[in-house]
Amino acid sequence: MYTRTICSILLTALVVVTSSCAKKVSVAKNDTPLVIANPNGDGMKNPFVTQIYTADPSAHVWANGRLYVYPSHDIAPPQGCDLMDKYHVYSTADLVTWKDEGQILQASDVPWGRAEGGFMWAPDCAYKNGTYYFYFPHPSGTDWANTWKIGVATSKSPASGFVCQGYIPGLESLIDPCVFVDDDGQAYLYYGGGNICKGGKLKDNMMEIDGEMQTMQGLNDFHEATWVHKRNGIYYLSYADNFDEAGKHNRMKYATSKSPLGPWTYQGVYIDPTDSFTDHGSIVEFKGQWYAFYHNSSLSDNDWLRSICVNKLYYNADGTIQKVIQTDSIGVKNNN
Repeated sequence: MYTRTICSILLTALVVVTSSCAKKVSVAKNDTPLVIANPNGDGMKNPFVTQIYTADPSAHVWANGRLYVYPSHDIAPPQGCDLMDKYHVYSTADLVTWKDEGQILQASDVPWGRAEGGFMWAPDCAYKNGTYYFYFPHPSGTDWANTWKIGVATSKSPASGFVCQGYIPGLESLIDPCVFVDDDGQAYLYYGGGNICKGGKLKDNMMEIDGEMQTMQGLNDFHEATWVHKRNGIYYLSYADNFDEAGKHNRMKYATSKSPLGPWTYQGVYIDPTDSFTDHGSIVEFKGQWYAFYHNSSLSDNDWLRSICVNKLYYNADGTIQKVIQTDSIGVKNNN
């Protein structure tokens, strides 16, 4: 993990707050009445997957009306992130009852991958022209830290039948793929890690970059976990920062833009630290309500045996995001 000194974090926060006070920027129009999150919690019972350990939830709503979550999988006994493998998919029609759709991929299914296996980190999934594309980071060599590739597996189903098709050529050794498909059908790939965040267009085949990857400008203390969504014509890029203070770690921040590739305007923190050393999340609209997915370690009390969670997410009238109220296993505010 990459950290910064407390002084640097406080100085950066002071500059951001001062700038925000000097000039308030409206990021989106919203004619609906302002909704305030219930300070006692929204009733969502977290974690919502308790059979296995899961992290890094990537949530999507597909044409069949169900919401699907594509997480990574922590495996006991914990050894950092070394043993992560065996991606599962979960789906729901109501965010109450969840179905384990089963395992869709593991390291041994990747012919170009690291011989020792493991290291199947945060994935994402996209849909275009009748095909589901599952994107996952995986090293191609024993020197895992310097041989990351963004692999691609495809299927005609959102939760089964995925076959590895190779990896996206020409990319740097970075992690955490996110694929956003805009309203015009153009797909964009984002990835990063180690304080680097890059984005670029994908070709129609969804497996090659169209042009050059660009460094995303305007983010504040980016660490990893890029996610992009769009609301009312405004693009939102959310991510985990390097926060490390008083036993608390990653926060989830976000920035906004009028373009899917920025430049971005930093807006603030939308999820405070959980009880885990890391965090990683996604934001999606489902049946008229927006939701924030993330993970914590409440089931295991171990930083590397994590569990995925979800809570309602609310926007202010100017398009900024209200702080997410994390809830526990009975659906009330979690004070960590």
